[in-house]
Amino acid sequence: MLKKKLLMTAVLSGALTLSSFGPFNVLAHDELGDVNVDKGDRAEYNDLAAEVLRGSKNLKYWHEVAAPEPNVVRADGKQNSFADVYAHKGFAYLGTHTKNGANGGVRVYDLKDPANPKEVAVFANNDIPGTWQEKVIVKSINTPDFKGDLAVVSVQQTNRANPDSKGGFLLYDVTDPYNPKKLGFSEVTKKTRGTHELYLTTQGNRAIVLTANPYADYYSHGEEKDFQIVDVSNPTQPKKLWEFDPRMLPEVADDFDGYFWKSPDGKTRPVFNHSTRVDGDYAYISMWDLGTIIFDISNPENPTYLGRTDFASHQQGSAHSSAVAKGGNILIETREVYQPLKPGYEKAFGYTRIFDIKDKKNPKLLSEFKTDLTTDIPDDATSSYSTFSRTVHDPKVHGNTLYLSHYAGGVIAVDITNPANPTEIGRYTPEKSDVWGVFVDRNYVLASDIGSGLKVLQKNNSGGNGNTGLQR
Repeated sequence: MLKKKLLMTAVLSGALTLSSFGPFNVLAHDELGDVNVDKGDRAEYNDLAAEVLRGSKNLKYWHEVAAPEPNVVRADGKQNSFADVYAHKGFAYLGTHTKNGANGGVRVYDLKDPANPKEVAVFANNDIPGTWQEKVIVKSINTPDFKGDLAVVSVQQTNRANPDSKGGFLLYDVTDPYNPKKLGFSEVTKKTRGTHELYLTTQGNRAIVLTANPYADYYSHGEEKDFQIVDVSNPTQPKKLWEFDPRMLPEVADDFDGYFWKSPDGKTRPVFNHSTRVDGDYAYISMWDLGTIIFDISNPENPTYLGRTDFASHQQGSAHSSAVAKGGNILIETREVYQPLKPGYEKAFGYTRIFDIKDKKNPKLLSEFKTDLTTDIPDDATSSYSTFSRTVHDPKVHGNTLYLSHYAGGVIAVDITNPANPTEIGRYTPEKSDVWGVFVDRNYVLASDIGSGLKVLQKNNSGGNGNTGLQR
């Protein structure tokens, strides 16, 4: 039974001061942990970056058809690094990361000819100084205040001490992708970096955004929460509807400080919201070591908590992001473990878990999908060793195929026809691979490389293109 507890707005007793938050320039996903590493640092990727392209079943003939050089949009002539990728109505939307001061915005590619993508626009790059824009979701919406294609873009501060920066998410009209138009901005407490990941969905004539604002609870001492639901039916005037207080769960104590959780297994585990996803009336919230939390959001002003995934005591949690399959009955959970030798836990990088969620109040683990990278830990690694190169990152599902972005491992495709027995059926690893995101649209697969940008693969299931190597 949930605790009968109102959302906390008062300052927590014994709250920490800002001086204890650590350096502002930490870019690891868990910036409050003991590992400070920039996920775009390629120093440990070189031994993994050999090109690979192989496939079977429906991916027997997939091949790379394009890897366009991204435009330089910064006035100083420096290039940005790149983040997640999304596709809508034949256009790709590529987010950017923090290299060279960030503010790379979202790059728009016309994919009318997938073998010759054309970068046709950039937006959200000059709106808020000292920020980066890594996540973008685009949907067609129809509300009393807006009809067209709406883009929501995450905004994070590179330095919270910068008085000119702020975090949250931007809203753009991309009905004409060649001419994006700014509509609005939804701000989160400046005490956190901003909105890390987000998801846009519709409910009838209403549009809502679910945000992941890591450490908002911790940094604001409970004044704001990590998971928030925002009504964007009028994109010029976003309105916060609801936020989730983990203290409503019986396994989270009332004195939870927003990050350090005394879990039932006796360990102190990190908890923060990393990602959000929606499928129908259900939301899937990646709360790191609290697992993937499932809500019924049919009433977004008052969502209903249903259940969550759990971890064995020997497993680092690190619930990073999720996808659903089989008509909403299967949950895919990726775990971004980039410190494989954490004392008290198994020696492994992050891997994927698959759950039966027909009963969403009681997720049941069906299988765990690991790759050759999962236990490929260097002999000279120490307990402080960390790298993003070998962990799984984001999942996407298309039919019975699960696509996983895997940094130096590129894109790994998995047959989940039988979710209890997932089987690798394809792997795409570009040169110097540092693949952040993957997205499947029509007959092509998009990948985003942190260093080099957009990659386009065609599946060509009818054959005729061979499968002998990378093709440009």
